[in-house]
Amino acid sequence: MSVFDRYAPFVQDFIYSHEWESLRGIQVAAGEAIFDTDDHVLLCASTASGKTEAAFFPILTEFWERPPASVGALYIGPTKALINDQFYRLTDLCEEAGISVWHWHGDVSASHKARLMRRPSGILQITPESLEALLMRRHAAISKLFCDLRYVVIDEVHALLRQDRGGQCLCLIERLARIAGVQPRRIGLSATIGDPEAVGAFLAAGTGRGTVIPRVEEPPRTWRISMEHFYNTDPQADEGQIQTSGNSLDADVVAVETISNPRQGRGQPPRAVLQPAGRSCLSTEVAPAPDEGPTDTAPANADPGIGYIFEHTRGHKCLIFSNSREEAEEVCTTLRAYCEFNGEPDRFLIHHGNLSAAIRESAEERMRDDASDLSIVATATLELGIDVGRLERAFQIDAPFTVSGFLQRMGRTGRRERPPEMWFVMREDQPEARTLLPETIPWKLLQGIALVQLYREERWVEPPNLDRLPYSLLCHQTLATLASEGELSPAQLASRVLTLTYFHRVTADDFRELLRHLLRLDFIEQTESGGLIVGLAGERVTSSYKFFAVFQENVEYTVRCDSTEIGTLCAPPPPGEKVAIAGHVWIVDEVDHERHLLYVTQVKGKVPAYFGDVAGDINTHILERMRRVLEEHEAYPYLMGHARARLRQARHVAGSSHLTEGPLVCLGENDKEQTMWCLLPWLGTYAFLALERLVKIKCAAELGIKGVNSSRPYFMTFVMKENEQAFFSVVCDAAERLEDPMELLYPAEVPYFEKYDELVPESLIRKGFAEGVLDVAGMKARVAEWGRRLLEA
Repeated sequence: MSVFDRYAPFVQDFIYSHEWESLRGIQVAAGEAIFDTDDHVLLCASTASGKTEAAFFPILTEFWERPPASVGALYIGPTKALINDQFYRLTDLCEEAGISVWHWHGDVSASHKARLMRRPSGILQITPESLEALLMRRHAAISKLFCDLRYVVIDEVHALLRQDRGGQCLCLIERLARIAGVQPRRIGLSATIGDPEAVGAFLAAGTGRGTVIPRVEEPPRTWRISMEHFYNTDPQADEGQIQTSGNSLDADVVAVETISNPRQGRGQPPRAVLQPAGRSCLSTEVAPAPDEGPTDTAPANADPGIGYIFEHTRGHKCLIFSNSREEAEEVCTTLRAYCEFNGEPDRFLIHHGNLSAAIRESAEERMRDDASDLSIVATATLELGIDVGRLERAFQIDAPFTVSGFLQRMGRTGRRERPPEMWFVMREDQPEARTLLPETIPWKLLQGIALVQLYREERWVEPPNLDRLPYSLLCHQTLATLASEGELSPAQLASRVLTLTYFHRVTADDFRELLRHLLRLDFIEQTESGGLIVGLAGERVTSSYKFFAVFQENVEYTVRCDSTEIGTLCAPPPPGEKVAIAGHVWIVDEVDHERHLLYVTQVKGKVPAYFGDVAGDINTHILERMRRVLEEHEAYPYLMGHARARLRQARHVAGSSHLTEGPLVCLGENDKEQTMWCLLPWLGTYAFLALERLVKIKCAAELGIKGVNSSRPYFMTFVMKENEQAFFSVVCDAAERLEDPMELLYPAEVPYFEKYDELVPESLIRKGFAEGVLDVAGMKARVAEWGRRLLEA
């Protein structure tokens, strides 16, 4: 019997009513895995491949045949916006069968939640933070709510693997299962996972079940990619200097990449393959796409890169991705100013995490209107599968930090029979006459090329980092467990917390040290009977809604214009100053520091925005591919005129200065007659950081190194008294003799990274940073390569 024939009648009717000609490969594979096994399932397939339906069609069929006595499926999504979007999609599917679909987060009405508490059933959609709140605030109701829980579906699982949030999600699922006395199957959904086996093991951790990872031969796909470069001021990189060959592409061509599988015959349905992971057999073809000129004209004095976006968005529905909220505000404000200058209606919206829910949802609703040709400037908030209508193309300002981010962002376009289309817009300041050699290299352009090439050539995506020492999360889960369950003996508390799979690297001694520290801080206290409860200081923290989230938050002020909430800002300016938020400029009328409120009035103008620091973790494999971009001679077909010219300049500089031949380059003497050096290790962020510390802490004194200045993870510059040979000798020896990563911390350093690090003993913070953050192994491997080269020379 086929998977379709096994679906419940109302699911089959849904498929017929939507005029699907056949099931997609991932839907067939998911059906076989869910119907025919009792294992967990990890569904990895491209964006818009129907993963959500693939997971829920078999689940809903089971609920139709055997209705659950409680909530039967828990859907965990990374954002409220994604849950709201999926809520409506699933409601349409379930309405006819009488299967309830609930959602639970901060924006959901109390009456909706009360109805669920009275009659738990069907599917509950929730964020990790709201699930934490449910376990803590409604602990006594958990058994009733989930006594027949059969499935936990984790959407966009890659987004939950970042930092402590993925660990919290895993802990929550384990805690819920223990309280309710159930063992639900776990189903993970993602379009961008670099190491499916590792994620599958993470998904199954502590359950005694395996994870099925279906392999699906997807139909051929077509990608349209372009990449252009702009200096922030004219003149631009000189196209006239490019040496062209007879088969070169025109400067304004957008490339098309067709990804096909030669084993799949034309017209045959996709075939699901249930097998261990292996590299797919894929071929790549790059060909020119139809030329599309500008559809608008930017003002004469426009920023070249932003003007380019302005000229190629009119008449199209576009996503414009930025790597920070500050840049998103600047770009949106600038684009709106160009509309005003030209006397055009405003056609730009904005979407990021500091905007109010009302503004974000309004932007999503307006984008869903197929009759409008609006564009929306966004950050990672729209990387995920929120429905914003038919999107024709995405713009990416500079390079994202990861291949995963590139794929997620590109995958937002190309739905409804259109190919995905992304236009990269790389921006940098013009190098000046006294600019140091490494600062003349267009690092973001190289990074963008490396991201695209790694996926084109290897189908490589960053593997998750699942082997950390999560002491901040350990502290959080300890307080959460006591807050929800009440008094526990130290042994009972350890059995509840230390047995959670995510803490497998934490020792009993570490946990005892944490408990003693929390007792000293009055975050927990000991009763006369020897039990542990939340202390007075702990109650102040656990009673706040902000406790439910484990990601770091800035101290934020709510911005209001009259009674309308605009969004949030950190570090508000005094009255009379201007702020940028929601794509507009506002003057500050009043600051209420006690209630963290900022009252504003909208005005014209342009000012920079600030929402807090943004960090990017770049993998070593990307840096290595960036080096190869400088070394090779390929003219990538998706590069536009200025980008090709800028790459040619960079390759010329790198070649003439031997920038890629060895990691250490002499920059000559500075104005103090000191010899300056540049170190280019081609390492990812945390391996680079480990090397930087090795140089500063272990080698600087012996080599006479001073003034270390890092542009992490690309290069570091410094002055040095010794020569190149002495540098490699000392650094290689120091790396080889390094036995304890703790040696790479400064004596009084306590590197706080995570939200609850300040509640963790300093000794554990130092240990967690040295052993769980710094990539010492990656650093030592690279330095060992230098040592081998030194011996061979």
